[in-house]
Amino acid sequence: MTTAFDPIDLSGTRLANRIAMAPMTRSRAGAGRVPTDLTAEYYAQRASAGLIITEGVQPSPVGQGYPGTPGLHSEEQVAGWRKVTEAVHDRGGTIFAQLMHAGRIGHPDLLADHPGGLRPVGPSPVTAAGQLYTPDGMKDFVTPRELTGAEVRATIEDFVTAARNAVDAGFDGVELHGANGYLIHQFLAPNTNLRTDEWGGSVEGRIRFAVEVARAVAAEIGPGRTGLRISPGNPFNDIDEPEPDETYTALVTALEPLGLAYLHVLEGSPASRGLTLELRKRFGGALVLNPATEGPTSAEDLALIEDGTADLVAFGALFLANPDLPARLRANGPYNTPDTATFYGGDHRGYTDYPALAV
Repeated sequence: MTTAFDPIDLSGTRLANRIAMAPMTRSRAGAGRVPTDLTAEYYAQRASAGLIITEGVQPSPVGQGYPGTPGLHSEEQVAGWRKVTEAVHDRGGTIFAQLMHAGRIGHPDLLADHPGGLRPVGPSPVTAAGQLYTPDGMKDFVTPRELTGAEVRATIEDFVTAARNAVDAGFDGVELHGANGYLIHQFLAPNTNLRTDEWGGSVEGRIRFAVEVARAVAAEIGPGRTGLRISPGNPFNDIDEPEPDETYTALVTALEPLGLAYLHVLEGSPASRGLTLELRKRFGGALVLNPATEGPTSAEDLALIEDGTADLVAFGALFLANPDLPARLRANGPYNTPDTATFYGGDHRGYTDYPALAV
């Protein structure tokens, strides 16, 4: 029987185990949206994961959605990430960069230091309900500027450039963030994509952006170094997908010929397990699962690997608070408790000061 502690070949990259560190925004980038030495320490501490997926990294300046998030579009950022990947590799780890364009989930205040100022963009000028945190406190979301057809193509190239930068920085691959209501998800969802051109208007139109980003990135850095995260039916960030099955089965069917390394599914509810299993049947690569559970992902969810539901299980908050999580899972605990007050921003507290088990 396959267990979470067995190695796995991820399209040519050997992972020591099947326990993944889920991407988690920490908002601790330094000046110029550059990861710091503390960032390198944070990820190196968690190098015993079979696969580390970083926090969301914006592929372009306008892709930023939150304060203090890092980028992969400048030489300084590439140099900063190189310290991170070297630190992880020195401890035997594998690390993918998650490329996250926030789309309409952002605010001009976050982008004001760029020449001429920038405004969030999206597939259609549809304002998200709610507010987000800015340097001046909570503010309403703004109406995004609709991308032109030429700008859609340019945005795909931004992902390609960021993927090349990631490889140049030493990452083992990249994960495209197509979940949680960010730009790729905005193209997929019918309430945020009202376009009638080739990038919308039908299921085939709405999946086109995700497919073309994946195709272009895979062509640039190799399909074995490219993964995609999705969250079918997830209402986060004011997304409405009343019938996700048709969209996501069409998406995965279109992606299958590309030979991507993995599909990372974030389940919205236990009721979505049927769709997860259907997508697994249609996808030839590995399935990374962030399962829908009553509470945070726990040791009990490792059974999903044993029964063949998933190839890897991704842990978020539990990995944040337990840098040596695979060892703790094997020993069945004990576990540090995550400090929610230090999740976003700040210094080493709640970041690099969680203790490992005594040896």
